[in-house]
Amino acid sequence: MVSQVRSLGLHGVEGYEVLAECDLSGGLPNFEIVGLPDTAVKEARDRVRAAVKNCGFDFPVSRITVNLAPADRKKGGTVYDLPILVGILSAAGQLPAPDPKAAFLGELSLSGAVRPVPGMLPMALAARAAGLTTLFVPADSAPEATLAKGVTVYPVGHVKELVEHLTGEAPIPPAPAWIPTEEGEAALDFADVKGQENVKRALEIAAAGGHNLLMIGPPGSGKSMLAKRLPSILPALTEKEALEATAVWSVLGKTDKEHPMLTRRPFRAPHHTLSAMGMAGGGVPLIRPGEISLAHHGVLFLDELPEFHKDVLEVLRQPMEEGRVQITRAGGSEVFPAQFMLVCAMNPCKCGWYGHGSRCKCRPADVEKYQAKISGPLLDRIDLTVEVEAPDFETLADKPTGEPSAVIKERVDGARAIQAERFGRGGIPCNAQMTRGDIEALCPLDGSCQALLKGAFERLGLTARSYDRVLRVARTIADLDGAEDIETVHLAEALQYRASGWLAK
Repeated sequence: MVSQVRSLGLHGVEGYEVLAECDLSGGLPNFEIVGLPDTAVKEARDRVRAAVKNCGFDFPVSRITVNLAPADRKKGGTVYDLPILVGILSAAGQLPAPDPKAAFLGELSLSGAVRPVPGMLPMALAARAAGLTTLFVPADSAPEATLAKGVTVYPVGHVKELVEHLTGEAPIPPAPAWIPTEEGEAALDFADVKGQENVKRALEIAAAGGHNLLMIGPPGSGKSMLAKRLPSILPALTEKEALEATAVWSVLGKTDKEHPMLTRRPFRAPHHTLSAMGMAGGGVPLIRPGEISLAHHGVLFLDELPEFHKDVLEVLRQPMEEGRVQITRAGGSEVFPAQFMLVCAMNPCKCGWYGHGSRCKCRPADVEKYQAKISGPLLDRIDLTVEVEAPDFETLADKPTGEPSAVIKERVDGARAIQAERFGRGGIPCNAQMTRGDIEALCPLDGSCQALLKGAFERLGLTARSYDRVLRVARTIADLDGAEDIETVHLAEALQYRASGWLAK
């Protein structure tokens, strides 16, 4: 007898439908799983057998064949334990045939407890798109599954609960839709920062337009401290952005029942020993997202930028332009989202004190060698470069605090509201993502601005890419100013962020 149980799988950060076909036939007892299963899927044979017996059911003494269709796509993980168990019991006549509009997902313990699985959100979204109306998922994964909306989610804690529900003995109440609550940990505030007004201004512009930023300054000047406060002024995630970002975190198992969805923009700060695969993504046999995808719709902060390996930094170039990264390996190819703000911090030289007279012990050649670790193409993709000066004693000893993040965020939200109205619903979210056509249509320059930009283009040696980036930043500054058109003052401020006195070039 053959039974069919619908389930779901993961392909990158997207879900897809999987049909578990279970056949019980005569012959020597055997249990085989086909359909390109990985080791974890093959080991489901032992988990399912033990769970069936320990829950008081009879494990069929026959030839059992389980096919996971589509059979030409690799299956990984432990998500198929529950549908395989339901399929076997249904084929053996110990359970009624499952509803064809229902799907089952979950890992089994040997005792029959149902454990959570990663990637629940993208699989739930795929279930909704496939027309499924009911999901049976691990109890700990149920809050995340309810985010998909439009499907009824039943939280299953144990196989016995599921059997009693399917037989009508004790129905499981559907899981309520998860409602986000206030985060317990408060974000760091710019009110704690004394001085550094030029850097706070650059961070405000970066937040308002989604621009990339590089901070250059001596040790202890506050670069990392300022970067960690950037999330406190970023605009709130939209529902669409939250679901897209959460899908990546879910696939990597970084969500839980208390925090099934991201409610704040992600802030990733990987160590400089990170590998290129850890940055961009990869893995065998299943390709997984990297840090740039974990920072999707958020911030990727690279402290001590020149200490990162060159190949790690170079993999950033294409995702910074396209907002996605394509990983190709022998086992296949995956495309992951990577729309992030890059925020970097670096010392001007190896000792950190270049530009401070006799305090710097580096030779000019050493300074150039250190700074040359950051390639020209990568620097060209950074919109704002700002110098971070070490604060003096009077600034540190002064009691008054700086402007609070809430006040800065109001200006950022105002600028983003202007951009949302400009680009329309469903358009790009911020100025940093404007295309060449958008720039020509939305960034007109009068005669004085044209003359200023022409002089800067020749004097600073701007490229075609940096030309566009200057106009995007100028458009953001104008939005913060509430100006309809880019004026000379906006363009001049944008140009000053294209060069830094720290760079010995």
